Amino acid sequence: MDPKTPNSHFLVLASASPRRRDLLGMLEIPFRVQTSGVNEKVLDQTSPESYTSDAAELKARAVARLCEPGTWVLGADTTVVLDGQVLGKPQDRAQAQDMLGRLSGRTHEVLTGVCLLCAGKDYQDEFLASTQVTFRKLDPSWIHAYLATGEPMDKAGAYGIQGKGAILVRSINGSYTNVVGLPLSETVDLLERAGVWVPFYGGGS
Repeated sequence: MDPKTPNSHFLVLASASPRRRDLLGMLEIPFRVQTSGVNEKVLDQTSPESYTSDAAELKARAVARLCEPGTWVLGADTTVVLDGQVLGKPQDRAQAQDMLGRLSGRTHEVLTGVCLLCAGKDYQDEFLASTQVTFRKLDPSWIHAYLATGEPMDKAGAYGIQGKGAILVRSINGSYTNVVGLPLSETVDLLERAGVWVPFYGGGS
């Protein structure tokens, strides 16, 4: 493979998340998006770590079955964990309010599992990233104002650090892009090991 051109195999992002799409787009490799349509609730929650990793693999495998052999498929899943419990996307405003109240003034963990498969081939590589996020103490008026933006409803843990939810966060320890939904540094390592991505293939002399 020419070190200045991407791998000729198509990369498919098995995720509907616009945040993951935008982050992967920063790598400037051709890819398309295909949602998996899987029901993550069928997974056993033996631990937040295994649940997150298994969900990423489940998404990748569901999409890989629909792809031409040789297609690379990247699946990812992000969870917010507090007191050992996974906080997913809120089902309604009341649940979102409860989640934000529980996160207020405390440190929680954000986990992202990422799985890379090659359709029709016996190849799998994966990782699990972790970031510690500390919230400021939230006055109830802050929570209600944030809920009114509508932003919490499609986010794990009922907040988005890349949006208005950034003002709720006092500090983070670890990867920022992990909290957004796709840890870029670790994802680059994953793709580079597979030969899917070459560092800055289009730049330089």
